[in-house]
Amino acid sequence: MEGLDVLLAKNENKSKGELTVNTKKHPGQVQEYEVLLQMTYKDFNEKKNLKNFLTLLKPPSLLSHESMEIIRAKATTYCRSMNGALQCACEDGYSWFPPTCLDPQNCYLHREGPLQRCDCHLSNLSQSTNFCERTKIWGTFKINETFTKDLLNSSSAIYSKYKTGIEIQLKEAYKRIQGFELVRVTQFREGSIIAGYEVIGSSSTSGLLSAVEQVTGEAKAALHKLFPLDDDSFRVFGKAECNSIFFGFGSKDDEYTLPCSSGYTGDITARCQSSGWQVIRETCVLSQLEELKKNFSAMASNATEAAMSSLVRNLSVIIGQNPATTAGNLASVVSILGNISSLSLASHFKVSNSTIESVIDIANHVLNSASIANWTVLVQEEKRASSQLLETLENISTLVPPTALPLKFSREFINWEGIPMTNGKLEKGYSYQTEMFTDNASIPIRGQVFIGSDQFHESLPETIISMASLTLGSILPITQNGNAQLNGPVISTIIYNYSVSEIFLTFSKIATNLSQPLCVFWDFGHSWWSSSGCHLVKETVDSVMCRCTHLTSFSLLMSPFVPIAIMAVVQWITYVGLGISVGSLLLCLVIEALFWKQAKKTQTSHTRHICMVNIALSLLIADVWFIVAASVNSTEDPPGVCVAAVFFTHFFYLALFFWMLVLGILLAYRIILVFHHTAMSAMMALGFGLGYGCPLVIAIITIAVTQPNNGYKRKEACWLNWSDGSKPLLAFVIPALTIVAVNLFVVLLVLMKLWRPAVGEGMSREDKATVIRAGKSLLVLMPLLGLTWGFGVGTMVDSQNPAWHVVFALLNAFQGFFILCFGMLLDNKLRQLLFNKLSPLVPWKQPSKQSSSDLSAKPKLSSPFKPLQHKGNTLGEEKFIIEEYQSKQVFQGLILLGRSRR
Repeated sequence: MEGLDVLLAKNENKSKGELTVNTKKHPGQVQEYEVLLQMTYKDFNEKKNLKNFLTLLKPPSLLSHESMEIIRAKATTYCRSMNGALQCACEDGYSWFPPTCLDPQNCYLHREGPLQRCDCHLSNLSQSTNFCERTKIWGTFKINETFTKDLLNSSSAIYSKYKTGIEIQLKEAYKRIQGFELVRVTQFREGSIIAGYEVIGSSSTSGLLSAVEQVTGEAKAALHKLFPLDDDSFRVFGKAECNSIFFGFGSKDDEYTLPCSSGYTGDITARCQSSGWQVIRETCVLSQLEELKKNFSAMASNATEAAMSSLVRNLSVIIGQNPATTAGNLASVVSILGNISSLSLASHFKVSNSTIESVIDIANHVLNSASIANWTVLVQEEKRASSQLLETLENISTLVPPTALPLKFSREFINWEGIPMTNGKLEKGYSYQTEMFTDNASIPIRGQVFIGSDQFHESLPETIISMASLTLGSILPITQNGNAQLNGPVISTIIYNYSVSEIFLTFSKIATNLSQPLCVFWDFGHSWWSSSGCHLVKETVDSVMCRCTHLTSFSLLMSPFVPIAIMAVVQWITYVGLGISVGSLLLCLVIEALFWKQAKKTQTSHTRHICMVNIALSLLIADVWFIVAASVNSTEDPPGVCVAAVFFTHFFYLALFFWMLVLGILLAYRIILVFHHTAMSAMMALGFGLGYGCPLVIAIITIAVTQPNNGYKRKEACWLNWSDGSKPLLAFVIPALTIVAVNLFVVLLVLMKLWRPAVGEGMSREDKATVIRAGKSLLVLMPLLGLTWGFGVGTMVDSQNPAWHVVFALLNAFQGFFILCFGMLLDNKLRQLLFNKLSPLVPWKQPSKQSSSDLSAKPKLSSPFKPLQHKGNTLGEEKFIIEEYQSKQVFQGLILLGRSRR
């Protein structure tokens, strides 16, 4: 394939070429030139011959009247033609220096993969500037002189003076460095005068950096010949965290402010971040817009309708002739339109159809989706800018008289429609439909408004105006709803001096992978999205219907919480699991009630079963409140119901974990302080104080701190909030996971103690068995509960991963079942008692018939207990052994009876 070999160089600030020559104009002054050569080749051998040709190249005879020599010749960048565009890469040993390659306006650098590629929509590289280089390092220093803004203008005389002088002196200091090729001043910054430069060479980065650092003294001495240098400020480094054509290079958190380009007033400030230079402030305003603002101020005192219309037309013309939508321009347009709107409303001016069309054209221009980044910069500084634009458009729309209607304007980024109202049009109510397209989408995003005829009284409104925009949803900030995002068009319906009590809106979903729709309107007073007076009517796969009780600008918020593809699965798991969980917990409480007398035989057993009862009870009540919270409509039902559901769910879930902690403390107490005895009343006071007191304190503090700012619960669901501004969910997650970690440590401690034979000497077998059973329960339950809420955190951090949601739903919904299995049925003694209790109820058992095994076992059971023949056993221990043996006998009887039936 035919190739195009580009041989690096740069002629000052414009183009980079391969051939570098020196010409001597007069003694003592040397001028270097870099020449770009582009040569084509067909195969590798031809390319090799071209490289050899470069090494033998002589100075052109055209310049033979001057003393001239070729310093170096190198081939660094090669390209090939692909469908009328160029695809370029670096020769071996050379690399691109991001963020740009070749021509920053027409080329894109692909950084992925081992071979970085530069794709250009160009047929030649005559205007290219950033070619491949062997090595590049950077340096800065401070000049103790007054900074002037002319140093930011590369065409000014003072810029040229400093740049040329610095480059000559640094070249003199660096020229003996092996591999050094060139030094170039790239920037001047304020702070006295901070100069930045780059050094290019053919050695390794570390080698070039080390060599430059070794001649730092010579470089400082050379620069001292030109100006007062701050010696301590001189530094060189091998990596620039940020580097661009416009802002130059910088380190993390550096902020640079530069003046706007010609024709604009103001300046632009960027901060160096991990992703590169990020614009944080920008006030670049067209000079014509500044002039227009002055004209408005001059005519404000004696304004007329004609003057306002003329001003709008002039603004439309200026915007149309200058398509660049800087943040400064956006702010100026919003300001001018806002002033026109306020003055017109105050003076009761009317707006003609041509004027409203100009306003819509202006709005369409500033709402261009390409300007969203500039809106983001503007809203950071002026938070109400986008809200002011929407409010201005609504206000100007109310000034259109009925005689100018009907009118309809369909633009790319905004649609507007106004109709006059008559009796005939009210028979079927009011309906408005719109459709718009997102970038590179073939399926339209639709919106529909419907107001029933019963909403209009005897006195009819004069006009009804509706407008819709997709871009407005991207620039109106979302501050109160966590990670929710707007997922439909913004639709405004305006009826001046009129109110309705019911309006239906239908929105197409922009993204179908979002869930939890929330119908909202824009609250101009607080500059945020609010759901007050709006609620969800129904949701389909691709649309949502809302009902609201007032008029304004509406849209649809949705959250990337549960992917819609698995929402039905998660809901099914949750409801089925909760049903099984509630049933399991009730069964736990029934079992505890049946065998409460046996559980009270020792203090350890009694305390353990009190803990298990409260664990089951806490989770049961928490599950009931969870069901209540799931059934509450957060927009229709009184807000107190949802807040109460959140509070009690939080409290009882915390109580579950704190009673687990009480059980862990009991284990540690019984295994470590074997001979220490504590009164039962003291144990109970500690247990209930820790099990219910601590959760109550945490729950009350959480609601007291977050509820006054409306940050306690989620907007779309009755559960603790998790958003950028308020994270009360941490008041549950942190205590729960901490208790899991503490209890796992306790269980490991218990296992280590029981492993040592000496531990059992001071503890009765009954107590030891109780401790082991409690340890088993904790050993299984705590990891399960910890994993449950670990996956819960995962659903918040990586909300689009369906695995987090499915596993969390499974573990969370079946917590009650886990407690029944591993907290109750894992207990051998409790199982034996349960089987003993149920054995008389077995319908096929025949007590009159006994197997030989039963008969042979009976004498053993009826033999008297002789303590002297059972050395080391207490009465309690012997009783435990007898009960265990009786249980085994029952099992044998059941097995043999089963065999006789077969």
